[in-house]
Amino acid sequence: MADMGDNTPVIIGVGQVSERIGEPGYLERSPMDLAGDALRAAFADAKARRSLPKALDTLVGVRQFEQSATRYSAPFGCADNVPRAIARRVGANPARAIHEVVGGDRPQRLVGELAAEIAAGRSKLAAIAGAEALSTMRSLLARGETRDWSEHRRGNQEDRGPGLEGLSDRTALKHGVAAPIYAYPIAENVRRERMGLNLADYRTEIGRLFAPFTKVAAANPHSAAPTERSVEELATLTERNRLVAEPYGRLVVARDQVNQGAAIVLASVAEARRLGVPEDRWVHVHAVADCAEPPLFSRAEMEQSPAAVAAISRTLEVAGVGWENVSTVDLYSCFAIPVFNLIDAFGLDRDDPRGWTLTGGLPFFGGAGNNYSSHAIAEAVVRCRAAPGSFALVGANGGTMSKYAAGIYSTMPADWSQSRWQSLGKIKPAFEVLDSFDGEAVAESFTIIPGKTGETGTVVARAGTARVCANTSDLSVVAALRGGKLSGRPVRIEEGENGQNRFWFL
Repeated sequence: MADMGDNTPVIIGVGQVSERIGEPGYLERSPMDLAGDALRAAFADAKARRSLPKALDTLVGVRQFEQSATRYSAPFGCADNVPRAIARRVGANPARAIHEVVGGDRPQRLVGELAAEIAAGRSKLAAIAGAEALSTMRSLLARGETRDWSEHRRGNQEDRGPGLEGLSDRTALKHGVAAPIYAYPIAENVRRERMGLNLADYRTEIGRLFAPFTKVAAANPHSAAPTERSVEELATLTERNRLVAEPYGRLVVARDQVNQGAAIVLASVAEARRLGVPEDRWVHVHAVADCAEPPLFSRAEMEQSPAAVAAISRTLEVAGVGWENVSTVDLYSCFAIPVFNLIDAFGLDRDDPRGWTLTGGLPFFGGAGNNYSSHAIAEAVVRCRAAPGSFALVGANGGTMSKYAAGIYSTMPADWSQSRWQSLGKIKPAFEVLDSFDGEAVAESFTIIPGKTGETGTVVARAGTARVCANTSDLSVVAALRGGKLSGRPVRIEEGENGQNRFWFL
């Protein structure tokens, strides 16, 4: 490694922390406390002989759920300067403090961005840290208790804002399917019908994908739900595995009730040597690429994400490896379709012995908000150190397959004389999306969402060169949605109250 350029970026430390309610050592830590502890663990993981906090010049705080969207509240308050709040806990005072935008892709993309900053000589030691404590928050609220997690910290902050623009169609919001837990089923049902499966059989398809994930989660000490489950348990709707939106039962959707934090520390080779970080701690960033999609209803095929395929393809190309060279993989698994999208596109085997998760996946390990892929990268680094010369791939998804970032890691050196981070831009929309419509259309997909007053069926249909969304609460129409193939059926749509279109079958 002696011939590497001084500005070559390397990951020198990773850290993960977690706690589960009622277990020994449970401390009711706030998100900032968890993030600070994760960064402290990452510094310790580097085994440096000199102080890393004092040398830290850049710190990125991953945006919490409570600061990401209006549907999440912060009943206990939150830090107004997240990166500075985390830095204070480890005794650091970085010159640059960044609060990142929303998206599960962001930690993976940030590795590329910070590695490029280091390669260009604009940074020597940088870190990414984030955490969620939604499990503790909800437990306290259920007991009628409160805490004060508000925090004011002085110092400069580059707040990039939530960055929610372009993640969802306005009509999806009006019809109640903008949140990923309701939007993803619409994509999933396109794939299901193309496979010729009914809802029950497709739940089995999802169970077959995710059952091996639960085995990994059960062995991971940081998992929020460390329980191995069978295909049947995941596929069968029960009181415990209640329907959340067709075709998803509760057990196969991302679990946001977690108390988890993770951090990643990167350095230039010269700085790693100056700080006395042993070379056996170094893991090289061989490539990072990211790409974005237009909102779901405007895409050419709603069950596919060419952006994810492009990001992984470019990452493999820049790293100079193929799927056959990758030993360990973590594909972002908030729901099944982001994993199926890549398995289908690359012709991969669902039952590949390498497996598709390093953590246990978001429904089982836990969906630690926008910070999940920091945990995946931490696991990838551990695997690379344990098998020197091997390659690990991490794929990170944001929004409703809205944006994707991928990274390749190895202890093998990577030449950063030219940047290995490539941002591929955004794919252009293929369809106009109409907020209101009156006339006939052709159905493409649907979901059914249970509610206190009954079920709501939501359909996405094609009207010429445009798409339109519409709802129904008519029990017979909802039953018909479940009863057979929907794609290609003619529907009548008219504008209803509060900007919601309504539909019925012709």
